[in-house]
Amino acid sequence: MNKMTVFCRFPALAMMVLVAACDEAQSSACFEPPSDARGPFYVVEVVDGDTVELNDRSEVRMVGIQAPKLPLGRRGFEEWPLAREARNVAVDFADGGQVMLWSGGAERDRHGRRLAHTYVRTGDGGTIWFQGEMLRRGLARVYTFPDNRACAADMLATEAQARAQGLGMWGLDTYRVMDADEIDRLTEREGSYELVEGRVREAKIINGRGYLNFGADYREDFTISVSPRDMRSFRDAGMDLTALEGRMVRARGWLRSFNGPTIEATHPEQIEVLQ
Repeated sequence: MNKMTVFCRFPALAMMVLVAACDEAQSSACFEPPSDARGPFYVVEVVDGDTVELNDRSEVRMVGIQAPKLPLGRRGFEEWPLAREARNVAVDFADGGQVMLWSGGAERDRHGRRLAHTYVRTGDGGTIWFQGEMLRRGLARVYTFPDNRACAADMLATEAQARAQGLGMWGLDTYRVMDADEIDRLTEREGSYELVEGRVREAKIINGRGYLNFGADYREDFTISVSPRDMRSFRDAGMDLTALEGRMVRARGWLRSFNGPTIEATHPEQIEVLQ
């Protein structure tokens, strides 16, 4: 398993955590509901592997993860591989259950859904951290938001453990970590959320914008870009982008096409520095 440096925020304090092994990295800070968690509520419907509806008619989006999606309602995309399996697992441990909610940051997404870390009460009086359980089974990926990045270190470590074991999503080619040199595949996957890793060939700040280039021709090769507006969060976390030149990194985010395949990183948790 690779060692990695993860820049995380929990809940608001920026820090750098050296992850030597997944079982050592988990601080367990997020595996139990914080004292200011709200509830209890009851799950009346599991929408998919990262969304549930509560008895107060609110919908909760499990902040920090992305499970394979079902084409529900107005969503016009095709069903993702393992979407039904992810929902079924969520139904098994959460449907009808009593839950506590903790936001850790922004409390609503652009669709008006609650953003929360969700803790499901068990019969023995304990709790199951919904995000951690889905990641542990390989049925979700870490997907942090710039305004809600709590528990990133615990989630990244749990995801890494499932990935190393090839569980769930990590056993399928659809979800595998791509190499920065796979330009054709990266181009084909434009518009999708992906994990990409490779060695940074060149790191620059131009007119306040950060660029991590992974090939000889930045006009065609894979690039990580950071806008001037978002550079502050990297500085606050002590992450110097120019120091990443020559380093192996793993990025996660939505692939766009701008002078070749690009991931726009809005916060440091999207970039893992591999040792």
